[in-house]
Amino acid sequence: MIDRINFLKDEINKHNYNYYVEDNPTISDFEYDKMFAELKKLEEEHPELQTPDSPTQRVGSISEKFLPYKHKYRLYSLDNTYNYEDLESWYEKISQNFNDKVELVCELKIDGLAIALTYENGIFTTGVTRGDGVTGENITTNLKTVKAIPLKLFKDTNVEVRGEIYMPKTSFEKLNEENILKGEKPFANPRNAAAGSIRQLDSTITAKRDLSIFVYNSSFENIENPPKTHYESMQRLKELGFKINPNIRLCHDISEAIDYCKEWENKRFELDYATDGVVIKVNNLAYQEELGFTARAPKWATAFKFPPEEATTDLLDIELNIGKTGAVTPVAILTPVNLAGSTVARASLHNFDEIKRLDARIGDKVVIKKAAEIIPKVIKVEESEKHFELPAYVPPQTCPVCGSELVTRAEEVNLYCSNPNCPALLKSKLEFWVSGDAMDIDNIGPGIIEQLFNKNLVKNPIDLYKLSKEDFFKLDNVKEKSANNMYESIQASKTRSLSRFLTALNIKHVGKETAEIIANEFKTLDNLYHVNSVDLTAIPNIGSKIAIEIREYFNDEKTLKYLDEFKALGINPIQEVEQVSDILKGKTVVLTGTLQNMTRDEAQSVIKSLGGKPSSSVSKNTSFVIAGENPGSKFDKAKNLGVIILTEDEFLEMIKTNSIPFEKEENK
Repeated sequence: MIDRINFLKDEINKHNYNYYVEDNPTISDFEYDKMFAELKKLEEEHPELQTPDSPTQRVGSISEKFLPYKHKYRLYSLDNTYNYEDLESWYEKISQNFNDKVELVCELKIDGLAIALTYENGIFTTGVTRGDGVTGENITTNLKTVKAIPLKLFKDTNVEVRGEIYMPKTSFEKLNEENILKGEKPFANPRNAAAGSIRQLDSTITAKRDLSIFVYNSSFENIENPPKTHYESMQRLKELGFKINPNIRLCHDISEAIDYCKEWENKRFELDYATDGVVIKVNNLAYQEELGFTARAPKWATAFKFPPEEATTDLLDIELNIGKTGAVTPVAILTPVNLAGSTVARASLHNFDEIKRLDARIGDKVVIKKAAEIIPKVIKVEESEKHFELPAYVPPQTCPVCGSELVTRAEEVNLYCSNPNCPALLKSKLEFWVSGDAMDIDNIGPGIIEQLFNKNLVKNPIDLYKLSKEDFFKLDNVKEKSANNMYESIQASKTRSLSRFLTALNIKHVGKETAEIIANEFKTLDNLYHVNSVDLTAIPNIGSKIAIEIREYFNDEKTLKYLDEFKALGINPIQEVEQVSDILKGKTVVLTGTLQNMTRDEAQSVIKSLGGKPSSSVSKNTSFVIAGENPGSKFDKAKNLGVIILTEDEFLEMIKTNSIPFEKEENK
């Protein structure tokens, strides 16, 4: 019996490798399914023979949370270069350390989620997210569902590998189509989809998301004849059963590496995965060791980032959208065009002043670009004789949905619908309420909100909490399981934090960050009833304008009655702050630039957990500014005011040592 089970496991693992790694299936789906079913049946009959490397163990389960896990080997960031002159300078600098020519290895930089995988005696034991590079989250169960990750290697080897989890573009498009059909919000890009999928608490969801991986680095332990070059180590990984990028290339010098970058700048759009650059590494591992690391990145590697792509297309129309504040936002409707690997048919025009600045006219040829390679926007109008023959665009005077007058507000460029009961405004408020930035209600997307609203089941957020399970059956194509999931998601949102609740209320001038500050100060909703301006302006980063809006909101009897209705339905949010240290107590911290080791939200959470208060603006009361890559005007303002500026690595060191640098030489 055990021989048969071992035979089936080896055969299935081999065919998984052929299918998911080599993209070269050697048996039919029917034959594969037949073997899998036999193995599953035998393991059910003999559970004592079931092992962690069995293909049947890819079936997911539900976890309450992901636990922190300290990496055995730190995961560093990469320094970026954006032009070929910088690449040549980098190469010249590292070449000065050696007499012979320095070989390089080029690999496409995959736009995904970095993870570390540990194998003991050839068996996959642990999978961890990158986290801050020192500590990540243990997501082993979820990673076991990714079929391109081998559960058992072809040799009994001890090794840790680094890789990038990604979602193929075709899978991404399929997932978004399914989300739209279910009325759920589509993902912005394949990277977001991959990150969201791999961090599902229910790994059965992860298993359905068709994720894959490319591994790009390794640390072998106690092996004979260890590899002497990076390229050799990658071939070893392939022999063990790992999926490496087939477009890896050994280059003899920097000129060949630059040729590789130029080759893939446009060719990348033919791939079924997203890539935003090329990673260039010194091939010789002894050289790598000699070159070493800076505080945040290896000196022996750099990332060349592809420039953002622009495209020219026709402006067919200007569509008007009504947002949650009633603001009317113009959106360019375009002749579909390929931009940075995806088809774009809509782009942002921001506001009517921007249309005037661009002198954009329906029928123009316009140039579009992706901001941060995600959001398409119109950046200019192509000059032509035809442009001046087209009628100039005239902003609307009435709401395109309800016909009410559009009005302006003091010191603002937007036009607003004057009707507080405009259907588009009410729907936008509901869509925001359920969104990830607000109450984060799963399974309720714009399509479901549209149906609930049009069928008069929901007109405001309170109505959501009055819905019964049976109400969801009144929606199109909703079965029992979906109805139950939507109902349970709404019920689960009753325990959201006060900061999320305040964000969802959509109070003027109170965004996510301000809501967090207010919630941390007042802790409960009751404490905000009849709040006064004195208490509010005493809070750092709450100016008089914001204080007035919050005071007026929470002193309005209609508002208080509205909030009491939420309470009656079981929603009484409390701000729970898990503070692990008070080293930043009383300190105001501002973030600027792009962080490499954490997202901005994660950094703000860390600051709050240390007793500090994140802020979005620099003033003389700012304690520290943490500067990432490409810092903006906040950096310059901090220097002018003499505010202490920390690099991201200095901030992480401060956390690690639990101490604050009260002065910094270069800022004196």
